[in-house]
Amino acid sequence: MKAVVWQGVGDIRLEEVPDPTIQDRTDAIVEITTSAICGTDLHFVRGTMSGMVEGTILGHEAVGIVREVGDDVRNLRPGDRVVIPSTVGCGYCSYCRAGYFAQCDNANPNGPAAGTCFFGGPQTTGPVDGLQAEFARIPFANVGPVWLPENVSDAQAIMLSDIYPTAWFGCRLAEIGAGDTVLVLGAGPVGQFAITSAFQQGAGRVLCIDGVASRLEQARSRGAEIINFNAEDPIEVVKDLTGGIGVDRVVEAVGVDAQRPKSGPAAEKADQQASTFAQEREQVAPEQNPDGDTWVAGDAPSQALQWAVEAVAKAGSIGIIGVYSPQMTSFPTGQAMNKNLTVKMGNCHHRRYLPTLIDLVRTGAVDPATVLTQAESIPSVLEAYETFDRRESGWTKVVLS
Repeated sequence: MKAVVWQGVGDIRLEEVPDPTIQDRTDAIVEITTSAICGTDLHFVRGTMSGMVEGTILGHEAVGIVREVGDDVRNLRPGDRVVIPSTVGCGYCSYCRAGYFAQCDNANPNGPAAGTCFFGGPQTTGPVDGLQAEFARIPFANVGPVWLPENVSDAQAIMLSDIYPTAWFGCRLAEIGAGDTVLVLGAGPVGQFAITSAFQQGAGRVLCIDGVASRLEQARSRGAEIINFNAEDPIEVVKDLTGGIGVDRVVEAVGVDAQRPKSGPAAEKADQQASTFAQEREQVAPEQNPDGDTWVAGDAPSQALQWAVEAVAKAGSIGIIGVYSPQMTSFPTGQAMNKNLTVKMGNCHHRRYLPTLIDLVRTGAVDPATVLTQAESIPSVLEAYETFDRRESGWTKVVLS
């Protein structure tokens, strides 16, 4: 079969690989009809997330048709159409039973303390071969894949594999309630669904910060009040729009790729903050920098995290679903503490939210396919990766078929 294979930083290939086979009694083999490229995949290709194993098939979002099941898969049969959650859980450990599928004790081959197991990730997550392939082996298929109604299309269902549940989870982390004013940082695919999810969970107003005009226009179409950080100081705008108070809740949907403004007052302010952080760190922890070198901007807190803490009101809350490297240690802790903020973060427990979200799509309450901007066939997948990585206008979410 054909699959997108990681062979090194900056080196992914469309290769012929052996077809997957049943290895455990709870496995299933699924023919992938639709998969997608996620920003997390780009981290692995760029090397901003380390630990990838050469030869790993990429991808953690997919819809497909069950072709074979192990003896203990009693809820699915060949021919069933399913959406595959990005994270893997056994379904019977104490964490899965409590809904914390991303912290399953049994799914990750590296042991209970290893953390989240997901498809197409680095060694610390398994590794488990991913879903950008013609067929995939799905562990714990008696728990993970969820049957799809006929009136939910592949274009809608692919957004349920990761993006929509992650956004919904982010809003839960941020503790959004009735009438809240919410800020969503990032207007990529997860940010778009965070806007929708915030309104669905009771938000009265949603503001959105990004620097890509086409993504901001899409956010506006979802009812968000948009702020372009390349044209204005986003924190000043947030304060102006909230009477100087700030927002009640923030959903951080950017992660390690948080970009600093290119020009204007926001760019100057970001440079000043980075410089101040470098000086303060030099004063409080000189032993970490024995050569006397200036701390680089990358040592400063992510721009998105900095804005999150600055934009939220006192006693507000922040939900972080943007992906960060385990090596990332900088966070504006002092500022957050002085404002009595609640900060929650983590990997999404996709399987926990899928039944609810599938029902919303089935009944027409939301159409996830509105985020889909590009559809690419497997032979052009490498070109799709390159274009998506460049954040070209109009490329919000890329689906492979």
